[in-house]
Amino acid sequence: MGRSLRVALLSYRSKPHSGGQGVYVRALSRELRELGHRVEVLSGQPYPELDEGVPLTRVPSLDLYREPDPFRTPRLSEFRSLVDAAEWATMCTAGFPEPLTFTLRAARVLGRRTGDFDLLHDNQSLGYGLLQLRRRGLPTVATVHHPVAIDRDLDLAAATGLRRRITLHRWYAFTAMQARVAQRLDGITTVSESSRRDIARHMGVPAAGVEVIPVGIDPDVFRPPADPGAREPATIVVTTSADVPIKGLVHLLEAVAKLRTERDVRLTVVGTARPGGLAHTALERLALGDAVRFTGPVPQAELVRLLQTATVVAIPSLYEGFSLPAVEAMACGTPLVTTDAGALPEVVGSHAGVQVPAGDVDRLAAALQLVLDHPSLRDQLGRAGRARVLAAYTWRRTAERTAEWYAEVLDRRTVAGRTTGTTGSTSGTTGSGAC
Repeated sequence: MGRSLRVALLSYRSKPHSGGQGVYVRALSRELRELGHRVEVLSGQPYPELDEGVPLTRVPSLDLYREPDPFRTPRLSEFRSLVDAAEWATMCTAGFPEPLTFTLRAARVLGRRTGDFDLLHDNQSLGYGLLQLRRRGLPTVATVHHPVAIDRDLDLAAATGLRRRITLHRWYAFTAMQARVAQRLDGITTVSESSRRDIARHMGVPAAGVEVIPVGIDPDVFRPPADPGAREPATIVVTTSADVPIKGLVHLLEAVAKLRTERDVRLTVVGTARPGGLAHTALERLALGDAVRFTGPVPQAELVRLLQTATVVAIPSLYEGFSLPAVEAMACGTPLVTTDAGALPEVVGSHAGVQVPAGDVDRLAAALQLVLDHPSLRDQLGRAGRARVLAAYTWRRTAERTAEWYAEVLDRRTVAGRTTGTTGSTSGTTGSGAC
């Protein structure tokens, strides 16, 4: 192993049991610590659950989007700074403030502690506060799972009415900041070749300057069931972190409705349907209330159980920068039906799942029926998926490659500093100089 590093790992929100950010922060910090590095996590709400030995520094916000009262009105006593006022004002004008306000708060927390760390690693906040810390001499890198501009474009394509489109443009205004910040950091990593191409296209960061490090799972936790007979018949599971167009959940619900005309099939959604949201509206339109169950956020042990007992896992997304749910299902030996969107073909390969065109409800329904009807195909897909995960997608390998990348970034920065005759901030290796 190379030198031991002191790493500040930042994440503006870190749901413990759903959504990729909390999973990524917990697993990466744990594995880096086990490799001998010192990692301190700084996060806004919702806070992550971390493993023993990984300290958490809480960077509290107004938590304006918390459940069960999102878009809440905070009490006057909750306002402690101008950043709080800016956060509230941005939300009130239909913007999403957290990436900016979190990094400004993190810069304040770390401003007097830059000497405590060798490197700052941001998890897709990409706010201007990062550039403040970089100017103070703290090498700063970031993980971009995929450009959020893609979510914006898909939401706009699905939006109806001029007012809705104007509101969406305002909500996603932070994506311009994220692109500018990404161009000025010391390094960018992402999780797939597909995301690397998209980062170059949407964020202006040259593809050659983006390191691809796939994420993974713990194969001792996500594993096939001890009893193959534990799988429930005609059960489909989908994991979705949000009820938004990019996840393709409505297309899956329409496919399940088609299947229900000929057979008894049940769908379990690991996620939440927003009242009046896309999924809730589709459930009522398709009369699927008795066939679909939404679990809400679940602990990891329950997620593993759901994957182990499913007949098939569906990934109906219109875009994926990686798809951790696909890898989790493969690790459990559960066959997949996926779309061909984003990085899914790259991650799943040609042997662990049946692939259909994104947005094609008829093909999605036919693929699900094919897998449900053929036990031998399910076994074949499940075995191939487990083997693929063991070969390429474990958190230990993610941490090893990340630590190697840290060392390369620091070495490049040292060389650049010698070339320019400075020891402080230098021009980013992935874009133009600091702003």
